[in-house]
Amino acid sequence: MAPIADSRQQFDEIPTVVGIFSAFGLVFSVSLFAWICCQRKSSKSNKTPPYKFVHVLKGVDIYPENLNSKKKFGADDKSEAKNKSAMPKNSLHLDLEKRDLNGNFPKTTTKMQGSPDLENSSPKHFAERKKDSVSPDSLKSITSLSSEDKQDKLGTLFFSLEYNFEKKAFVVNIKEARGLPAMDEQSMTSDPYIKMTILPEKKHKVKTRVLRKTLDPAFDETFTFYGIPYSQIQDLTLHFMVLSFDRFSRDDVIGEVLIPLAGIELSEGRLLMDREIIKRNVRKSSGRGELLVSLCYQSTTNTLTVVVLKARHLPKSDVSGLSDPYVKVNLYHAKKRISKKKTHVKKCTPNAVFNELFVFDIPCEGLDDISIEFLVLDSDRGSRNEVIGRLTLGSSAEGTGGEHWKEICEYPRRQIAKWHMLCDG
Repeated sequence: MAPIADSRQQFDEIPTVVGIFSAFGLVFSVSLFAWICCQRKSSKSNKTPPYKFVHVLKGVDIYPENLNSKKKFGADDKSEAKNKSAMPKNSLHLDLEKRDLNGNFPKTTTKMQGSPDLENSSPKHFAERKKDSVSPDSLKSITSLSSEDKQDKLGTLFFSLEYNFEKKAFVVNIKEARGLPAMDEQSMTSDPYIKMTILPEKKHKVKTRVLRKTLDPAFDETFTFYGIPYSQIQDLTLHFMVLSFDRFSRDDVIGEVLIPLAGIELSEGRLLMDREIIKRNVRKSSGRGELLVSLCYQSTTNTLTVVVLKARHLPKSDVSGLSDPYVKVNLYHAKKRISKKKTHVKKCTPNAVFNELFVFDIPCEGLDDISIEFLVLDSDRGSRNEVIGRLTLGSSAEGTGGEHWKEICEYPRRQIAKWHMLCDG
């Protein structure tokens, strides 16, 4: 029994010994970890940053690894004075107070010994400063003169003409334009393109591509017109319209060039030509023409029947000969357009016959807040249509428009027709 008791005592002492050794090991590992962390922290604080860069907008040295906002941005006047005195001459420093209105820093030239190029550049800087010191009156006179020159000179158009006898084709090459005025006041440039029409029939209409932000566009585009006999070339006229593209509104007209082909010989080959661009010649006649319309108000169904009958004495559209008119009818309720219709286009005529009927539903009882607008337009396939004349019928309309509207209201279910003079669009 004695050996069994001794073995039990030995087994009871083993857990206590293991616990003592594990406690010593835990304390040692914790202390070692704390010592390693302290060493890393001290070495990191003493280490200088590997690089720095200067922030252009703020003018402050920024250290990405060790940025202290109090030291960099919240320093007092004394610390700033010390930093300025301690700063070497060749170091980069940006003073925020010396910026101009645009936020740019002035260019400073440092004079170095033994550099003749810099010494020779001093008179140039003096001359530039002298140029800058110009009185406001002289600036106004210079700008007024420049604006007058720009208004008078619209540039020059360069093109070539040729007739191909084998194919019986008339060839026009639009080469370039030089010295165009700036139509965009913000960017001081233009987005030019050219429309060309062969008059007087207006059957051939072409246009070049739009070239962005240039005053000297080089198009170099060739247009070939087939089926034109050489005997008819003398009776034709080329009309070039120079425009500037505008994405948000109507394109700006820079000017035009009109080339009568009478007296121009193309039998010897290609002919190079250039012409000055002139202002657009808008030929407005004394009258805009007349329009015959018939209206009938149906009080039972609350509808208004409008018949566009005829137009006569319509003016010519610019220099392009006869117009291609059509009528656009707009219905307004309380000065808000609620419906629109339009007629077919009548080709090359100043006296158009339409005879087209439109029926409009009236959203309210009576015609007190209702008005109708007739727009006579010239259809142009190559650009936006131009308004020839305008007519308004309503309770607030003046002249024959108001009289016609009053008769419609007094005599419902009766078709009443009248001629009306068109006014400027």
